[in-house]
Amino acid sequence: MYKLKAAEFRPRHFKLEVADRVATFTLNRPERKNPLTFESYAELRDTFHKLQYVDDVRAVVITGEGGNFCSGGDVHDIIGPLVGMEMDGLLTFTRMTGNLVKEMRQCPQPIIAAVDGVSAGAGAILPMAADLRYGTPKAKTAFLFVRVGLAGCDMGACAILPRIIGHGRASELLYTGRVMTADEGLAWGYFNELVPADGLQAKAKEMALSLANGPSFGHFMTKKCLHQEWNQTIEQALETEAEAQAICMQTKDFERAYHAFVAKQTPVFQGD
Repeated sequence: MYKLKAAEFRPRHFKLEVADRVATFTLNRPERKNPLTFESYAELRDTFHKLQYVDDVRAVVITGEGGNFCSGGDVHDIIGPLVGMEMDGLLTFTRMTGNLVKEMRQCPQPIIAAVDGVSAGAGAILPMAADLRYGTPKAKTAFLFVRVGLAGCDMGACAILPRIIGHGRASELLYTGRVMTADEGLAWGYFNELVPADGLQAKAKEMALSLANGPSFGHFMTKKCLHQEWNQTIEQALETEAEAQAICMQTKDFERAYHAFVAKQTPVFQGD
């Protein structure tokens, strides 16, 4: 089957680099704290979708340039036009932004968010939809939709955020729009770890490289089950995992790991 090469992608509205089977997405409008536009939303959605067809990426890092992650939707390029839209246009937009989260959850590669500075609105949703999050002590996360007269139920926030930090804490953030500090994010399980700003990218890429060098098919299956089992009973989840693990036991990586163990060597996984 024909495979795409992520290294050949040429996005126009964010920066994409591929090295050592790790793709790094960088939001790169630092002069305005890396806001999102209609075009960058769509391009991120489409790129995450295409990752299921690539063979040169096994983990993804998403980050922002210039000391901030993302300030959310661009006030001039998005918020202003939305005010004048009719319902059909508004629904097209909200479904499109939701589809970005859907593609992030359905792309098989683990996604790591490296968050420094401002992470607000839709710019907080992107790390929320990732699999792992690393922050700095200066990270300021705000689901501030209510502060602009909207509901907190945006891009899956009411479904995903409570699963990460708990229902009560998520409710407070979504009702008030207040900033979650970096220390709160760490204590509540939102951030996996806080690191100094000058070590953030290295930490995220170190973890991404570790995942990329692991049994990638197994990681893909783990992500699929983590997502799929949200709406399953324990009995259904046990069957889902039984089937998934049996499939993984047919891979050559499972056999490689066994032979490496017998030979007292470190397995070299190939992803097949």
